[in-house]
Amino acid sequence: MSLHQEKIAQVDPIWFAMRERAEGFAASEPAIAILAHATILQHDRLEDALAYLLASKIGDGGVTPLLAREVFEEVLDADPEIGAAVRADLSAVFDRDPACHSYAQAFLFFKGFHALQSYRIAHWLFTNNRAPFAYFIQSRMSELFAVDIHPNAKIGRGILMDHATGIVVGETAVVEDDVSMLHGVTLGGTGKEHEDRHPKIRRGVLLGAGAKVLGNIEVGEYSRVAAGSVVLKPVPAHCTVAGVPAKTVGCAGCDRPSQAMDHVIREADFDI
Repeated sequence: MSLHQEKIAQVDPIWFAMRERAEGFAASEPAIAILAHATILQHDRLEDALAYLLASKIGDGGVTPLLAREVFEEVLDADPEIGAAVRADLSAVFDRDPACHSYAQAFLFFKGFHALQSYRIAHWLFTNNRAPFAYFIQSRMSELFAVDIHPNAKIGRGILMDHATGIVVGETAVVEDDVSMLHGVTLGGTGKEHEDRHPKIRRGVLLGAGAKVLGNIEVGEYSRVAAGSVVLKPVPAHCTVAGVPAKTVGCAGCDRPSQAMDHVIREADFDI
């Protein structure tokens, strides 16, 4: 390993690991070599690689990939916290998804990760008086990834959107750090209310496939919402809710449900 590589490994270990795995992709699968080089290996920073990747997907029609890339690079340079969130999200995918075998795999191929990072850029634009471009990204995100996140929603870091198809997050929703959600999750309203009308998902929550949380209600920290549930009332912290409408059925099963990714409700979980 060269001195330059050692420095990268120390300063930005996720980016270093991504580059190493991308080199492996390029060497073992010639059909992927161009993608690996263009998307990862030709760039000096993860942020630059992300701007290129998202622009190649989002850019279309009146907003070319080149123009989109310029805007995305501008956003990522303006707010280093986005880059920190990107790395936390990559760690969440790698740690929690058994189908993920490297950071590079998640970065190149997982549309839940792509949608989440598109939202992060759109959110910065929305909150910096550039709403039309933010709405453009939201629209393209929905078309490309089947994920619809309003750019004004507030989403923390270390988020896993597993499979992601059909995820909807409303304008005034809040998702705190270290939340995991599967496909078909909706964080929506209950009608035509205005102002603050969407759920508040606290730290460490696990939202099962097809879970619907509706209205300005709180899902307490380190709780679980079972697959297919419809949540219309607040959920206590460290609990599991299930059903239509959802009711508290037990404890969360462990201290960190979003990291354990355990959706099974066992007999012991009923001891609350």
